[in-house]
Amino acid sequence: MLQRVLAPYVGDARRLLDVGSADGPSVGWLTAAHKVSLDLDPRGLRPPAGVCGSLLALPFADASFEVVSAFDVIEHCEPEGDALRELHRVLEPGGRLLASVPSYQWAWSDHDVANGHHRRYTRPRAVEALTDAGFEVRRATYGFAGVFPLFVAERAVRATRHRFARRTLRPSDVVDVPQVGPGVERMLLGLCRLDERVLARRDLPFGSSVFLAAVKP
Repeated sequence: MLQRVLAPYVGDARRLLDVGSADGPSVGWLTAAHKVSLDLDPRGLRPPAGVCGSLLALPFADASFEVVSAFDVIEHCEPEGDALRELHRVLEPGGRLLASVPSYQWAWSDHDVANGHHRRYTRPRAVEALTDAGFEVRRATYGFAGVFPLFVAERAVRATRHRFARRTLRPSDVVDVPQVGPGVERMLLGLCRLDERVLARRDLPFGSSVFLAAVKP
């Protein structure tokens, strides 16, 4: 889905910075002659193209990149404005920011705490944050609409379970991902493929993530 929505904004970029994914599977489609990955955790980085560092103080000169991606990263940063200004600073004029963030503060759960999140977003809230940082937002859409009813149900179960557990929550080093059977997995992937087809033509009105493409004027 990220590729379907955001690949048109990559163009023929030769200098690309990927922040926070440590070359994870979500960015395998992002290619450039000079691609740099940055992450706070060195374990997922691959030298020499992997740089250990923070989004709040990027170790790069102004206007260093044509494209910067930040998938599920901005919600980890506080202050938010400092992180967005750093993304803006390292982009050249006309450079593109590709981003995704988790949606809806009402969906906050122990999963967000374990992942070290500071906030979740609506589409208007995400657009406002990028605009305030000096970006021009070209596309903003929700993602994962097909599985959204299941997401809502899962968050309701989490909220109930942890309300009764009464245990202290704190960020985790490695966060476990719930496992599902092969049949459920096929169903979920099929629903995501439906989303992908819709996103080729129009934005989705709701979902568990927000995808954004923005330009530095």
